[in-house]
Amino acid sequence: MDMGQAISSGFKRYVDFEGRSARSEYWWWTLFVFIANIFVGILDTAIFQSESGILGIIVSLAFLLPGLAVSIRRLHDVDRSGWWLLIILVPILGAILLLVWYCTKGTEGPNRFGTDPLA
Repeated sequence: MDMGQAISSGFKRYVDFEGRSARSEYWWWTLFVFIANIFVGILDTAIFQSESGILGIIVSLAFLLPGLAVSIRRLHDVDRSGWWLLIILVPILGAILLLVWYCTKGTEGPNRFGTDPLA
């Protein structure tokens, strides 16, 4: 999956918390959100001449649901429940564990959350 497909999939399936997402879909989506936030931060500063961040807030809200959905689908790909996303509330350890799972290759073949997205 390339970046365009990942962005398209992220917005098409923005409230689809079922199924699975491949590593490439998750990481391309994450890169897109990162670049968009940098661009909006620059634009926000240029337009408002202050650090109000109103455009950043709007963009962050727009990316909230799609980001949650792709994160949960990524956890499904490694055969974890979406509820594991709450482990981020455990300082440091939670972020490290999620990062490891997001980098781990997904389950080959179907699992309890659906078919293999790479098949």
